[in-house]
Amino acid sequence: MEVVLGVGGGIAAYKAALLLRLMTEAGHGVTVVPTENALRFVGAPTWEALSGRPVRTDTFTDVDQVQHVRLGRRADLVVVAPATADLLARTAAGMAPDLLGNVLLTATCPVVLAPAMHTEMWLHPATRANVATLRGRGVTVVEPASGRLTGADSGPGRLPEPADIWAAAQAAADGGVDGGHAPDPALAPLAGRTVVITAGGTREPLDPVRYLGNRSSGKQGVALAEVALAAGARVRFVAGTMSVDPPAGAEVTRVESTQEMLEVVLDRAADADALVMAAAVADFRPAQVAEDKIKKTDDGGAPTLVLERTPDVLATAVRVRDSGGPMAPVVVGFAAETGDADTTPLEYGRAKLARKGCDLLVVNEVGRGLVFGRDETEVTVLSAAGDPPVVRTGTKAEAAETVLAALAGVLARRGADAASGR
Repeated sequence: MEVVLGVGGGIAAYKAALLLRLMTEAGHGVTVVPTENALRFVGAPTWEALSGRPVRTDTFTDVDQVQHVRLGRRADLVVVAPATADLLARTAAGMAPDLLGNVLLTATCPVVLAPAMHTEMWLHPATRANVATLRGRGVTVVEPASGRLTGADSGPGRLPEPADIWAAAQAAADGGVDGGHAPDPALAPLAGRTVVITAGGTREPLDPVRYLGNRSSGKQGVALAEVALAAGARVRFVAGTMSVDPPAGAEVTRVESTQEMLEVVLDRAADADALVMAAAVADFRPAQVAEDKIKKTDDGGAPTLVLERTPDVLATAVRVRDSGGPMAPVVVGFAAETGDADTTPLEYGRAKLARKGCDLLVVNEVGRGLVFGRDETEVTVLSAAGDPPVVRTGTKAEAAETVLAALAGVLARRGADAASGR
């Protein structure tokens, strides 16, 4: 595969050298096209030594070979890392002041941009609009990671790790969920929105060693976050106990107990556009937490546990919203249900939708090796507005697309109602 690696003029340019090594070690031919400012951070000899190819930045070198057109046309993949705020703006505007700009205008292959900049720049409305524009054209814009930035600053805007960028680039080349194709139009209303997604399970302490928990892996929540990020949303990810890593590019807050999740959700969703409660929140907790580890006794007896209800995070969020308090206007709940002799999981789900008051409820049947920890699932999306139920069977990524398409539909209708004054 022929790859063009563009390098923008940011301090994170040094990480692109590691990305280049991943590409060449995978057997791909890589031409590095830095901007002039990028060469002030990492010089041309480094790029030439690692790629084995000459490096140029302007359109006046090798004019007889029409490099400014040829590079983009022959590339199978174009990756730009880091993509600065200025580079994103120029690319969205179709400007080509240098060789890299020309490559981006002439490339017909998948294009992946990995932004890196200070948090204020990344969250600025102009940058968000440029990202939405680029994604609307089919460009993959990888969400930046959260972490330490230049100086003492910390927050979203950090260049993702080279391995994560390369994984996104390979997915784009393969035409995957994060590939270089135009995003699903049904997800377009998510672009520029702030979505809070909870994932994983909660643990309720019994003593300093033991806890009550559940089997949630967090895979569904991560899939939701990845699809939302790919659609251009800002994702605040509230992670309980998970067996998988949180998604790169999301603002991650970790919690353990249901009470902690409630407090974080009320804070993080206060100014968000939507809350998606995919976490498997514990319904009960020990009424008393032992200060010391509970010991086994010689008589073979076992302690008696008294349980109490945990806070209802979903119902509390809806109550805060409905009372006019600070809360996301659209709330999506999840119901992991088992049926019994009298009632099906879907019937339990309908009752829960009415009881909780959320806008959408995603129902899936659990137990007997279903859902928890697996990559496949079946979901049914119920709507408080009376829309027909939507059923999706497949991977958790496919289920996430269905859930978020339903959420995007609610957001779009709310926006249309607001515009018409209804």
